[in-house]
Amino acid sequence: MFNIDQILKALQSDPNTQRTAMTGAAGLAAGMLLSGGGLGKLAGNAAKIGAVAAVGGLAYKAWQNHQQNQQGSAPAPQQDAFIPPANSAAQEELGKTLVRAMIAAAKADGRIDADEKEAIFGKLETMSLSSEEKAWVFDELSTPLDINAVVARADTPEHAVEIYAASLVAITADTAAERAYLDALASKLKLDPGLVAEIHKSAGEAAPQPAATPVSPYAYTPSNSNV
Repeated sequence: MFNIDQILKALQSDPNTQRTAMTGAAGLAAGMLLSGGGLGKLAGNAAKIGAVAAVGGLAYKAWQNHQQNQQGSAPAPQQDAFIPPANSAAQEELGKTLVRAMIAAAKADGRIDADEKEAIFGKLETMSLSSEEKAWVFDELSTPLDINAVVARADTPEHAVEIYAASLVAITADTAAERAYLDALASKLKLDPGLVAEIHKSAGEAAPQPAATPVSPYAYTPSNSNV
């Protein structure tokens, strides 16, 4: 079983590094995982119940709130649809899906360069992770940004909500590139705008700003800076 919580810990930005430098490996603190406030707010729950369950709980809450605001809507799915049983194959697969989504979101606003990958890999080496887990993380970091690959992992509507939630909380979403990525992700995942707004609310993030023109599923294309 992959230790998703330890993998996420290795990908967290270091606030001390963020204060001292913003280039090279230190630049990771400005744009890599946990640079966004949302997952930081989930840290307490993540420590108690695990990151997958914490993100699943956020997504479930947003779904419930959205359903309550819809007249004549179908009953909300059970929480199990968002949070698989602990230590199950389903939990591991969902965890890998969410980590992939977070890493992809972190690539949206700038390249994760060789120095940054080396810094992360060095941190991974200090953790009690298997060689398979370490190789998987490094492969994910090295793969060019592919939003379609992220979307393809949404095999259920519930997982689509969790993928968006994980992507949102992994970044600050305060740049045009990050907002464009989230807009395109929501469109490709076929998420209702009201549900997207509830995800932002549940994550303690600012509501998404309406685009000047309707978002196309193909609105976001990687630039040379994030491949």
